[in-house]
Amino acid sequence: MKTILSRPMLALLAAAATLTLEPGYAVAQAPTGPQGGSQQQQQNKPGPPTTPQQQAPQSGVTISVEVPVVTLDVVATTQHGDILTGLKKENFRVVDDGVTQTITNFGPTDAPITIVMLMEFSSRGLYEWFAYQAKYWADAFLPNLQQQDYIALVTFDMQQHLEVDFTQNKDEVRQAIYHLYFPDSVLWTLDRVKDVKGKKSILLLATGVDTFSKRTLDQTIKQLRQSDVTIFCVGLDKPYINFLESRGYLGSHLNYLQGENQLRTFAQLTGGYAWFPQFDGELPGIFRDVAAFLRHQYSLSYTPTNPAKDGKFHKVKIELVAPDGGPLTVVDQKGKKQKWVVYAREGYQTEKVGTGD
Repeated sequence: MKTILSRPMLALLAAAATLTLEPGYAVAQAPTGPQGGSQQQQQNKPGPPTTPQQQAPQSGVTISVEVPVVTLDVVATTQHGDILTGLKKENFRVVDDGVTQTITNFGPTDAPITIVMLMEFSSRGLYEWFAYQAKYWADAFLPNLQQQDYIALVTFDMQQHLEVDFTQNKDEVRQAIYHLYFPDSVLWTLDRVKDVKGKKSILLLATGVDTFSKRTLDQTIKQLRQSDVTIFCVGLDKPYINFLESRGYLGSHLNYLQGENQLRTFAQLTGGYAWFPQFDGELPGIFRDVAAFLRHQYSLSYTPTNPAKDGKFHKVKIELVAPDGGPLTVVDQKGKKQKWVVYAREGYQTEKVGTGD
């Protein structure tokens, strides 16, 4: 696979969580009977853009029109984390800045996983404990990858280090783990995967404590909004806090709580999820969920009704509906109604086009 780095550096991603989602499956049911809503939607579906007059271009002159397209990777689950399968295009409603959009392309994503495992790995002071934790936890993710999947390994302390570039050889990554501060590492990684084609993601294993960042949180959020990478976060701090409190330490853990909030923000902005496990036994379930999220995404594309390149952030909301536009009924395997949850990017940021000199 094409090497994504010009220098032998890359960032390692990992995520921790207090909530483990069991990747079960639920069924989405639409009302029976005629579904007039979908027919109406087809009648009102806008056609392709047309020019005022179809004329043959003059010799040597080419006319082109750039049509913006927004593509989102979406995962739908029940409130308990059971992944919803079998959904159709008519089960999704996309609202862009308050205006309902027409979905032009839809389908489940079946491409191999391309993921960067970004791992906090410092050997200074108490951070040596987090380095051991990240090293131990990271290896537990590898069994969830299939032969065709690609993974790269990056570690970070005060700088980023590419341990293994993208490879399908999981043993190569495992050996690098065995032989082995903050938004900057994420942004550094984003910058180097932006040219990788197709669906890509980051698994971030870290405390979230921003000790060595050269950029503000606002700057980080702005760049995340311009990226198409999904970030999954696994927090490293809970077991350490439990260890301190079990020995009578009652001091403030505010820095770790702030770090958790940053990890949640990164995941929420990019359509991922953040876990903060209390115990090692939660890790296998968490990493199964990361793989399940990536393998059960739906890809939605639409052309915004307001295609202005204004440099602003456009907020997107995705809802689940029945084909007639009414509420979508979701039931579990026992037939009990469940609330649904949609995981997707919160929106996108357009490029700003100047008005000329």
